[in-house]
Amino acid sequence: MATQEISAPKQPYIDKRIWIILGLVLIVYLPVLIDLVTDWYMDDNYSHGFLILPVAVWLIWRKRKELAETPTKRNNLGLIFILGSLLLLIAGTAGAEYFTARVSFVALLFSLSLYMFGWLFTKKIWFAFFFMLFMIPIPYVIYYSLTFPMQLFASKISTNILNAIDLPLIRQGNIIHIPNYSMEVAEACSGIRSLFSLLALGALYAYFSQPNKVKAVILFLSTIPIAIAGNVFRITVTALGAHMISTEFAEGTLHEISGLIVFVFSLILLVIFGAILKWKKPEFKRPVSG
Repeated sequence: MATQEISAPKQPYIDKRIWIILGLVLIVYLPVLIDLVTDWYMDDNYSHGFLILPVAVWLIWRKRKELAETPTKRNNLGLIFILGSLLLLIAGTAGAEYFTARVSFVALLFSLSLYMFGWLFTKKIWFAFFFMLFMIPIPYVIYYSLTFPMQLFASKISTNILNAIDLPLIRQGNIIHIPNYSMEVAEACSGIRSLFSLLALGALYAYFSQPNKVKAVILFLSTIPIAIAGNVFRITVTALGAHMISTEFAEGTLHEISGLIVFVFSLILLVIFGAILKWKKPEFKRPVSG
């Protein structure tokens, strides 16, 4: 009786030279990566950075079988990108521009993949490289130029909502005065803090949930107004808590859980909007007449 051979699943071939190259990359970028991890640890705005790399590695690993069946061919365009990435590192290091040096790390990883494996291979894992960009803090010049306008905008929208429910108040810039309490819409309430982590989450959710790239981009971009809406919700709830319960409650318990409130509120909005984009109108078939 003939026995049927069971072939083992094909595993992706990994050239040993890749590990040597990655080791050299880590050595070259070690000072940049140490500073980056320090920022994650010191700045709550970017603490989600600790999760970005593991998720990016998982995004590549989950496609290992598909990658094993993908033909690989060196692409010399990747070599040009490698040189460009190294020039970014030199320029960023020389000018003490951390953002440029950190972006060059992600660009170099993408370029190495393109050069060694080709476009067909790299196209299947492009999102992992894009996702890595969310671990990099934006330049502080941009950060502070966005913060104050977002504070004023969140203050204005919250004031309009509170006026609509007949709560007596006066707004002076980013300070909202209600009876017996004055509330400053600080930097944390501008929406900029939750924006970075929500952008990363929105990109991941859009990538997995949307059927086409156009809808994925729309959902990803929606994280910006959703982050602002979440902080408007925080300001409104805080003002109502101070007015209807007590200022101690608003500055104590409510303040401590406000970050969680914003995250849950924003996540719900993101999921709802994603479901709307994904929803398709059911097709009704006409009954066939006999």
